[in-house]
Amino acid sequence: MISIALDAMGGDFAPQATAEGAQLAVGAFEDIQVILVGDEAKVRPLVVSTSSGAGRILFEHTTEVVGMDDHAGQALHHKQASSIIRCAALVKEGRAQAMVAAGNTAAAVGAARLSFGRLEGIRRPGIAVTFPTSTGSPCVVLDCGASVDCKAEHLAQFAVMGSAYAERVLRIAQPRVGLLSIGEEEAKGNDLVREATPFLKAAPVRFLGNAEGRDVFNGKFDVIVCDGFVGNVMLKAAEGLAEGIGQILREELGRGIRNRMGAALCLPGLKGLKRRMDYAEYGGMPLLGVKGGCLIAHGRSNPVAVKNALKAAREFVLAEVNRRILEGVSAMKSASPADRSDVEEA
Repeated sequence: MISIALDAMGGDFAPQATAEGAQLAVGAFEDIQVILVGDEAKVRPLVVSTSSGAGRILFEHTTEVVGMDDHAGQALHHKQASSIIRCAALVKEGRAQAMVAAGNTAAAVGAARLSFGRLEGIRRPGIAVTFPTSTGSPCVVLDCGASVDCKAEHLAQFAVMGSAYAERVLRIAQPRVGLLSIGEEEAKGNDLVREATPFLKAAPVRFLGNAEGRDVFNGKFDVIVCDGFVGNVMLKAAEGLAEGIGQILREELGRGIRNRMGAALCLPGLKGLKRRMDYAEYGGMPLLGVKGGCLIAHGRSNPVAVKNALKAAREFVLAEVNRRILEGVSAMKSASPADRSDVEEA
C-alpha cells in the first residue's frame, strides 16, 4: 500500500477539491491510501463514507495553514502546526512515501527540503514540469522555480534528474536532453549556459546541445534544463498564453451563426486540444533531488487535478525515481575543484 500525505488545506478550492480529489484517487487506485492533513472538523464532513475506497482515507489534524500570500521562510519558522509542514513530517517519519500540496509552492519546496534533505550528491533540487508537444510526446523542463540562482554543475544534475524522471515515469528510452538558450549554436547564451555545456557533455545523459524556447513544444527534446528563474518565467508565460488563446477562441467562435456552427463541428477537436493543454490532466510537478516524494499541484486544482496529482505521486513511488537519480549522480564525473565552493550548502 502506497501512503500519500495530501495538504487538504492547500489550493484555491480547498478543502472541498482536495477531499473530493482524494476520494477519486482511492476509487481509481486500489494500492494507495491518502492522509488528508488539515483541520479535521472542516475536512472529515466532506468525505463520503460510502464512496469507493473511503476506508483508505485517513486524517491528520492540524491547526494552521500556510496561505498563498505568506512568506515561505517566515511561515516555515512560525507555522510549525501548518498542514504543509505536517505533510512533509509524515514523509520524514515514514508514515507516507510522498506528499502532494497545491498551496504555496515556495513553502512546499522549503518544507520538503528541510524535512527530507537532499539526495546524496545532489546540490540543488529542481521542480520538473511536463509540457505537451506537437508530437504527442511530453517534454520535461527543470528547474521551474526551486533554485533560482544556479551554477553549471547544477544544470548538469538537473539533466540527470530530468532524464531519470522521463525514463522511469514517462517511459521515454534514452531521453534527448537540451540546454535552454537563445540559439542552437554552442557559442550562444549567457555565461551560465556556456559554462554548463561541458558539464552536460560529461554527464551520463543523451545531451544534444542547446534548445530554444520553441523546442519546449515541438518535440525535439524530451528534457530541457535551465535555472529556476528562467524556468519559472517560461512556465508562467506558457500558462498565460494558453489561457489567452483559449479566451480568444471562445470570443471568436461565438461571433455570428457561421462561427458557432463551425465551432459545433470542431467541438471534438477543441475538446482534445483542451485536454492536451489542461494542467489538470498532468497532475503534480515533482520536486526532484530530495529524499522523498514531493508533488506540487496547481493552486487552482479542481478535484480531477488533485486526483491526477495523487496519481503522479503514486507513479513517482512505484517508478523508484530517486534510486535512478542516485545511480545517475554517482556516474557523473567530479566537478572541478574551483566549482565546488557550495557543495555543502543547504
